Amino acid sequence: MFTTPLLTVEEYLRCAPQDCVSELVRGRIETSPYPFSVHGYWCAEMAGVLGAFVDAHRLGRVVTNSGLQTEHDPDTLRGIDAAFYSYQRVPPGPPPDVYWPAPELIVEVREPREAWSRLDQKIAEYLDAGVRVVAVIDPEPQTIHVYNGDTPGEVLRGEQLLTFPDVLPGFSMVVADFFGQ
Repeated sequence: MFTTPLLTVEEYLRCAPQDCVSELVRGRIETSPYPFSVHGYWCAEMAGVLGAFVDAHRLGRVVTNSGLQTEHDPDTLRGIDAAFYSYQRVPPGPPPDVYWPAPELIVEVREPREAWSRLDQKIAEYLDAGVRVVAVIDPEPQTIHVYNGDTPGEVLRGEQLLTFPDVLPGFSMVVADFFGQ
């Protein structure tokens, strides 16, 4: 039986397909179509909200469209929609030109055609890699799911407040306001 060898992150970066979105998952390339434009809209909206708060309080950096290595041997490199890194994890000054360590917070935007089982796998990997909180924006029902390593996921909607007290103390946002209701 013929099997292809598992790739490392370095090998993946040399041969990753350029005509679609891809990730390295346990040494194998997984592809998906480019997300719809509305996906980018919600990523930018959340990055803007988080970035304004983080900048105003000089807490760290907010990034979008970056990668995080969540597993080693075999390697997994996930694409993340938005993330917050405190200055404790990535110090102030010129940003490093490499993959950074696990951020404190990751925000993913669920595509309408994306299965929750795939997102659940990514959430577990993020938390196992040292991410403290993962938030998943689901635009279709206008909900935000929040996960951390200590409690089961919480689904927020309407007038409920999105907060990250252990990661961004003082940050709060009404879910309905985020979705423009």
